[in-house]
Amino acid sequence: MKLSRVVPSKYAILALVLIAFAGVAIAQDSAAPEALAPVADSLAAGDAPVVLQEAPPEAPTPNAGWWSLLPAVLAIGAALAFRQVIVALFLGVWVGAWIASGDPAMGWFTGFFEAIQTYILSAITDEGHAAIILFSLLIGGLVGLIQKGGGTQAIVHLVTKWAKSAGRGQLATALLGITIFFDDYANTLIVGGTMRPITDTLRISREKLAYIVDSTAAPVACIALVTTWIGTEVGYIGEAIAQIPDYDESAYSVFLNSIGYSFYPLLALLFVFLVAGMKRDFGPMLKAERRARTTGQLARPGANVGAAEADAHLLEPKEGTPYRLINAFLPIGVLVVGVLVGLWITGRASEGPDASIQDVIGAADSYKAMMWASLAAVVTAITMYVGQRIVTIDEAVESLMAGMRTMLFALMILTLAWALSGVNEALGTGEFLKDLLSDRLIPGLVPALVFILAAATAFATGSSWGAMGILMPLVVPLAWNVLAADGLHTNAEYHHIIYSAVSAVLAGAVWGDHCSPISDTTILSSLASQCDHIDHVRTQIPYALTVGAVALFLGTIPAGFGAPWWAVLPIGALVLYLVLRFVGKPVDEPDAMVAA
Repeated sequence: MKLSRVVPSKYAILALVLIAFAGVAIAQDSAAPEALAPVADSLAAGDAPVVLQEAPPEAPTPNAGWWSLLPAVLAIGAALAFRQVIVALFLGVWVGAWIASGDPAMGWFTGFFEAIQTYILSAITDEGHAAIILFSLLIGGLVGLIQKGGGTQAIVHLVTKWAKSAGRGQLATALLGITIFFDDYANTLIVGGTMRPITDTLRISREKLAYIVDSTAAPVACIALVTTWIGTEVGYIGEAIAQIPDYDESAYSVFLNSIGYSFYPLLALLFVFLVAGMKRDFGPMLKAERRARTTGQLARPGANVGAAEADAHLLEPKEGTPYRLINAFLPIGVLVVGVLVGLWITGRASEGPDASIQDVIGAADSYKAMMWASLAAVVTAITMYVGQRIVTIDEAVESLMAGMRTMLFALMILTLAWALSGVNEALGTGEFLKDLLSDRLIPGLVPALVFILAAATAFATGSSWGAMGILMPLVVPLAWNVLAADGLHTNAEYHHIIYSAVSAVLAGAVWGDHCSPISDTTILSSLASQCDHIDHVRTQIPYALTVGAVALFLGTIPAGFGAPWWAVLPIGALVLYLVLRFVGKPVDEPDAMVAA
């Protein structure tokens, strides 16, 4: 009945987005490189834009200009408008392949096949991507096994003795999230899979669970001292400072000094605990939480939560199954310890026996460590449950496969997001965004503009790591040159510009990653929480934008002009508290209370 009114509005919204984008692109065409002259001619003829006729799909084409943003804009707009994220992502990959083909007449046809055989296939066959897919499947299977073996129910009974309210349940989830700090992927999948049955019991919406999982993953991993991020981050910083001949501070020291200026990750973590502790929400999240409390509907009616309902009976414990904590804690413990041991083994193999723990973890192969650990945890669970005669071998395998099947839908989304990232790389999206603002930076606003640019790059590409790799080599020398121009580069009192610029890249990348529906960590959070992906994005964006705005205006900008981080951080925290206090509303208002 409402469909006839809603659908046209969605088409109108998407059309307006694309028209606005096309207008900007065409307006900028006169300033584009000469190599893009065919674009305007093709548009005038009613054809698709031509971009670098001789460039193969896999080759970077940094002159693609504004058109390099079209695949991401189209994918994001279509996903938000129609809630069909798989179709939207494939559409983005297809259009990107069309643009990269350089053939306005047949590119739409050949681009369809290139999207599959070049970009999607490359996304699947990439060694790191394949490891994440396997790890995710094994985690899903492990969760299914633990549920079948009664371990999940044992955890639920234990936690609900303390977490007897939704507020405490959210706090428990957040605490577990910051405990598993060593890797954002492992954090997301372990916390989401472990806490979902508990939050379901407490009538916490899947959207809220996904938000907590997402907001305690990358923000923790990017600022903790020993994580799988540290090697990449320090490597990027080292590459950047190598371009400064007179700079003698080590890359790791720069990273340590930049942590205090990482306002978005720090405030994002604080905001999670404020939301849980104050029991207040606003925007779409408030609506989702009240729906869950009052009706028991944990997800929006009609939402695609990725779970296979037909397999539900395969995961239910048999009658008489004992609920033993050891049947949950031992496999999960093997998983967590296995990841740490794997990181240590692979890191030492790379760095040598005399390397520091930071260097070892930073150089570790997290993909290999996660695969080893998840396989060991699955074998442990099967051995335990069969040995206790809780399940037979056949039942264990059925539960394992049923758990894996719950991950398939989200893994399809993740694969397409990787493919879109490949398209963005081929079109030079990140390079274009970097060049767009690189000559517009001014001294006092260097960190703030870097923060915005990093967020835009991560949002458009769906990759925080990609944004860091693109921008770090640019902004650190740039910040140094800004100081040198005023003769301040030799004065250590002004090195906060360097630290703030470094943190702005890291924090901005995480912020954009949080807001982007094509981000891998955002997708994994939806997957682990069994939350409709677009519902997760819609409910998280208001919170991410709120924290991001506070971090930018009350943290990054003042710090860029010399304010100490320890002075501005409490101000940002206070403002976030006031936002929740006066904008947020109690979830459990008298008219929204669940009957006891």
